Amino acid sequence: MNKPFEREHLKSDLILPWVIAGMMGLMLAAYIVVCHTLGEQLQQPLPEAQRVLIRTVLYVVAIATFPLTNLIRHIQLRLNQTMPCSQATRFDRAQDSYRMDAKKRYLATVIVSMSLIEAVGAFGLVMFVLGDGFNTLYIFTGLSALGLLLYRPKLDEYIDIIDAIAAQHHE
Repeated sequence: MNKPFEREHLKSDLILPWVIAGMMGLMLAAYIVVCHTLGEQLQQPLPEAQRVLIRTVLYVVAIATFPLTNLIRHIQLRLNQTMPCSQATRFDRAQDSYRMDAKKRYLATVIVSMSLIEAVGAFGLVMFVLGDGFNTLYIFTGLSALGLLLYRPKLDEYIDIIDAIAAQHHE
C-alpha cells in the first residue's frame, strides 16, 4: 500500500483524528486565554507549602504520563493490528471494509492518547486556580502541547493497521 495515490486517498480517513487533535490543542489555548482573561477571579490560593506539594505530585504524574501514554499507544496499535475483525469485515473482504475497521480502531487509539496527554495541560489550569502563577500554567500547557505533537495521528500507523487486517484474510 505504498503507492502515492493510495496514501493520498487514505489521508481523508484521518480527518476525524486530526479534528480531535486540533480540538485538544484549542482546549490548551483556551486554558491560557481563560487564565489571562479572568486571572485573579479564578484563583483560590492555597498556602505555599500545600501548593508546592501538589505541584510536585502533578509534575511527577506528568512525567510518568509520557512513557505510560507511549506504552498504552504501542499496545493499542499492536492490538489494532492483531485483533480479530468484526463480523461484517470477516465476510466482506473488500478493501473498504478493512479501512472502516482500521479507521474505528485507530480513532480509539488517538482519542486515548490525546486524552491522557490533555490531562497534563489540565494540571496547569488546576495549579493556576490553586494560586500558582502563569509560569506553571505555561510549563504544563507546553508539555501537553509537546505530547499532542508526539502522539498526533500518523498516516504510516494507520496504513500498518489496514495492511495487518488485510493480511489476516490473506488478501
